Amino acid sequence: MNFNFSEEQIMIQQAARDYAQRELIKDVLERDATSTFPAQHVKALSELGLMGMMVSPDYDGGGMDTVSYVLAMEELSKIDAGTSVIVSVNNSLVCFGLEKYGSEKQKEKYLKPLARGQKIGAFLLSEPEAGSDATSQRTTAEDKGDYYLVNGTKNWITNANSASTYILIAQTHPEKKHKGINVLIVDKDSPGISLGPHEDKMGMRSSDTHSVMFTDVKVPKENRIREDGFGFTFAMKVLEAGRIGIAAQALGIASGAFERATSYAKERKTFGTTIGNHQAIAFKLADMAVKIENARNLCLKAAWLKDQNQPFGVASAMAKQYAADIAMEVTTEAVQIHGGYGYVKEYHVERLMREAKLTQIYEGTSEIQKIIISRKLLK
Repeated sequence: MNFNFSEEQIMIQQAARDYAQRELIKDVLERDATSTFPAQHVKALSELGLMGMMVSPDYDGGGMDTVSYVLAMEELSKIDAGTSVIVSVNNSLVCFGLEKYGSEKQKEKYLKPLARGQKIGAFLLSEPEAGSDATSQRTTAEDKGDYYLVNGTKNWITNANSASTYILIAQTHPEKKHKGINVLIVDKDSPGISLGPHEDKMGMRSSDTHSVMFTDVKVPKENRIREDGFGFTFAMKVLEAGRIGIAAQALGIASGAFERATSYAKERKTFGTTIGNHQAIAFKLADMAVKIENARNLCLKAAWLKDQNQPFGVASAMAKQYAADIAMEVTTEAVQIHGGYGYVKEYHVERLMREAKLTQIYEGTSEIQKIIISRKLLK
């Protein structure tokens, strides 16, 4: 593994950093307060090529590697994880799955506009009774010959309202359990689809999260990805890739909080000196720096393995579990270093702490990651 980034990777990192620190920062507090979707930023990030950055140029994507994706996600997430999760879902869960497993016809019709950022995608897996236990799908896709008839409810769907294209996981053959699950491409404007209210979340409040209800929704058979019963395998493989994006997001949240805490420690004075000169604070910063560097190395290793076409599932689970957990630790310490100022919105670290919590929950909780890791160790 080469720890030197290429010129292209550095350019992508810098472009993401410049945009985040110049534009995303301007209205991040307002969007957090009002739960406003960052439509103008998504458009701008599309123009930068970040909404389909790993998709092949053959399908109008950026043709970038996963390491570049990690670098960009970290920079965006330092400022606004509510926006970076939109980038993550579109890249990791939607575009990746379509490019790797979709037919040429599906790629032409759906992947190209998603890669260009002209459309946004959403990944519909979680349900009221099927979160970590993805095998317990209650949403049904009944085979009607040349189409499927879909009924059920999906929960916690990022981009639910803003997306045009849904990647839906649903049960067709209940008697086959997880081997009876299919994956379908669904147009969001199909008759019979309705949304629940915008979820009033603790963090990442500007991301667009709703429940999605299906009532006798007809989906053409040609919109099924791969063979009958491939849905569960598809979901697990796509989530392996998605965890790299969430790990990078958690890394970015931690990095952003650390940078703010370090700056504050150099400015705030107590007892005649800056608080960074007090060992109690200096050692906090040292511990934070070590944990962030460890998380970064885990993220980059998982990305590198994926780029080398080597197995990366356990590496992505390790990166996601560790980065998410240290994001919570680092942001909590950042609030502590800021003292009373850390508890108010103006200084951003309380928002970053709220955003960090979700990285321990979605796309597989930290506990699920430990199950994945331990099963590999004991296999």
